[in-house]
Amino acid sequence: MPARQLCTFYLDGSLFGVDVTRVQEVIRAQPRTRVPLASPMFAGLINLRGQIVTAIELRERFSMPPRDEATPPMNVVVRGEAGAVSLLVDEVHDVIDVDDETFEPVPATVAADVRGALLGVHKLDRQILLVLDPDRIVGAGAESGRTAA
Repeated sequence: MPARQLCTFYLDGSLFGVDVTRVQEVIRAQPRTRVPLASPMFAGLINLRGQIVTAIELRERFSMPPRDEATPPMNVVVRGEAGAVSLLVDEVHDVIDVDDETFEPVPATVAADVRGALLGVHKLDRQILLVLDPDRIVGAGAESGRTAA
């Protein structure tokens, strides 16, 4: 019997997931308004039917190479302690069921920029699923020394 469901997505070839109960919606690329002097991690603000939401560029947050400009990101809008935040991802995958038996702590081999934003990992048949904590995305980014310059 599944312990929970995760909304999954790809980022630079790695599979990430977030608990579906935290996902507000998944939408295609949206126009963003840049915020002056903000860290590059903060890709701008988007307007979701009157709700202003901060867009977080996960590639920047996790020190990954930039996305090809010809490929627009998808928005995974999650609810966190500070309200809704849009996570910019490469490609949305499936909602999958995971069991507690496949859950493990974050391996030490995961880059520090990523490790601070994870709850743990699930070992699937053919790959590792990195489980994000939406509340740690912004906080962990600030802790890693990323500030506006």
